[in-house]
Amino acid sequence: MTLAARALAQLATWPDLMEAVPSCGTGQALGSAHGEIAHFHSDRDVDLKLTDRAIRRLSGDLRRFAAVRVVPGSSWVTIRLDASADVDLLLSLMSVALKADQGGPGEDRPVPAGCNDGRGVGFRRT
Repeated sequence: MTLAARALAQLATWPDLMEAVPSCGTGQALGSAHGEIAHFHSDRDVDLKLTDRAIRRLSGDLRRFAAVRVVPGSSWVTIRLDASADVDLLLSLMSVALKADQGGPGEDRPVPAGCNDGRGVGFRRT
């Protein structure tokens, strides 16, 4: 079982999450009451919608992790799952994403739609 499959299986048991069809058309997705919140694009890459406000608040911490790609102007972060610790990081950030999502769609400024993979700005494919 890949790390992404393991993470998806764990997250699928969370009561606030449900499987969804990814709007970008790639991989598998999880949604919450307010819409898509995670896209599993490959065996390694996951885009997670943290919201613009949460990314700004956590920016310094997020940039310390080599597994996290923060894309300016995106309300999504990309997480590369290379080790079990990266799955733990994804699970922790999902908790942050769900908390941010509880505030609903009201952001303080508009952000471009679409996850990082759909916009072509996640991790480079190798």
